Amino acid sequence: MAKVSDRSPGGHDAADEDLLLEQQLCFALTVASRSVVGAYKPVLDKLGLTHPQYLVMLSLWESSPRSVRDISEALAQEPATISPLLRRLEAAGFITRERLAGNERTLAVGLTPRGAELRQQATKVPTTMMARLGLTREQVGQLHASMMDLIAATRATAEDTPRR
Repeated sequence: MAKVSDRSPGGHDAADEDLLLEQQLCFALTVASRSVVGAYKPVLDKLGLTHPQYLVMLSLWESSPRSVRDISEALAQEPATISPLLRRLEAAGFITRERLAGNERTLAVGLTPRGAELRQQATKVPTTMMARLGLTREQVGQLHASMMDLIAATRATAEDTPRR
């Protein structure tokens, strides 16, 4: 029999409450992620970018040229996931992909003049998104810090899990 303190005001015990869909962190993160990325779509459409392409461009605006491996690590994505994005960005005229002399296995990704110019238009994206989402810069910073803490916690958990 559940203790009185283990029951919620609705009469469910804590274990039952924990299994409610609306209580699931994974559910809230999935819906929030899909919703936020969806809110970016019309803003990024004006730049000619999808959300994943925007993330690649952000990494290149920070540092260019970069190797595919460096971009994939920065975005926490597998190189095989990044490669199709790079092909589309190259076809759009935003980036170049070239093999490094002396190291044919490394592909250097750099900005074209058009890709570098796109950065100026992209400077409006963060403030536009804050307005669309009704968030202040401080709230965005707090959410970002919480998400980065969560990412670090999941990485620490993954490192502690033995591989088969």
